[in-house]
Amino acid sequence: MPELKNYRLFISHSWAYGDAYDKLVSFFEEHPNFKWTDYSVPKNDPIHDAPNQTALYDAIKNQISPVNCVIILAGIYSTYSKWINKEIEICKEVFDKPIVAVEPWGSEKTSKIVKDNADVIVKWQSLSIVNAIRNYSI
Repeated sequence: MPELKNYRLFISHSWAYGDAYDKLVSFFEEHPNFKWTDYSVPKNDPIHDAPNQTALYDAIKNQISPVNCVIILAGIYSTYSKWINKEIEICKEVFDKPIVAVEPWGSEKTSKIVKDNADVIVKWQSLSIVNAIRNYSI
C-alpha cells in the first residue's frame, strides 16, 4: 500500500467555540487512511500574546505559509471575528491557499464572508470534509 499523503492543515476557529474545533480534530484523527498535521494556533500558544496586531498578523501568516489547505468553520460567529478577514486575506492574496468552509452541524445561518471566499463548502460530516481536503489541497 502506498504511503499516505500528509495534509498540512490550518483550522481557523474561535476559541470561544473551541468544542467545534475539538470535534473537527477528532474527525481527522478517527478517519481511516487520513494523515494530517495541525498548523492551527493552539489555545495556549504564545501567538495570542503578540505585542501588537502586526506581530499577530505575521505569526498567523507564518502558520498558514506551509499548509496545503485552510479549513474555516463557517458559523455565523465567523462574520464577527476580527481576524477572519485577515486570515482570508492571507489565504487568498498572500499565498493563494484553498479554503474549505465547513458549515456547523444543524446551523441555519452561516458566515457569508467565509462562504464567498471558500473554494468549496461542505456540511459537518467527516467524509465530506476529508474528501474536500483531498480534492482541493495544493
